[in-house]
Amino acid sequence: MNSQAYRAPVAELVGTALFVFFSAGSVVANAAGIPLGPIGIALAHGVGIAVIITMTLNVSGGHLNPAVSLALWLAQKIDGRKFATYVAAQLVGGIIGALLIKAFFATGVGRVTSLGTPQISGALTLFEAIAVEALLTFFLVSAVFGTAVSPDAPKVGGFGIGLAIFTCALVCGSLTGAAMNPARAFGPALVSLDWHGQIVYWIGPGVGASLAAALWRYVLLPRDATDIA
Repeated sequence: MNSQAYRAPVAELVGTALFVFFSAGSVVANAAGIPLGPIGIALAHGVGIAVIITMTLNVSGGHLNPAVSLALWLAQKIDGRKFATYVAAQLVGGIIGALLIKAFFATGVGRVTSLGTPQISGALTLFEAIAVEALLTFFLVSAVFGTAVSPDAPKVGGFGIGLAIFTCALVCGSLTGAAMNPARAFGPALVSLDWHGQIVYWIGPGVGASLAAALWRYVLLPRDATDIA
């Protein structure tokens, strides 16, 4: 068995599991009486992903999100096989992260919060919720291209991306949960069996990621930076 072939998918699985545990877990912890509040929850998402991306960046590229992998595939930065492998690893990682939350937190608070499954505000229509997730994901994926993909990107690891997620979670967390990541929504939803609005967290990020990929591939990236890695 060639362990080199498994390094990247394992990094994506473990990294996504850790991200879902800390991000969705912050929602559960807040409901359990730890007064994180909106700022604390947003920080758990942003700081958590910043550290995890930085630690996996040189192994797998630190995608940790099917929407990010989709954008990089559309921009021809990864091939179809890597895209499929990464997405599978990320979804499994999301499930493992949710199972860890279920194992470590009290059953009652896990049930009330659906293990941190993102929720849609009753003030939004389905279309509006999709539009919010698309806009946020467009911003997130643009941050990925601008700080990690572009050869001219500043050497800041995952912290620029983490700041983007922190901003989105802080401003729009009350609207859609600011998931921007199908694995972040899917894992807790599957384990808690709460599928309300799940389609929002697939269509919205998919649209936002596709638009960002087109912008960066055809306009913003240097001409010599669009080959498959």
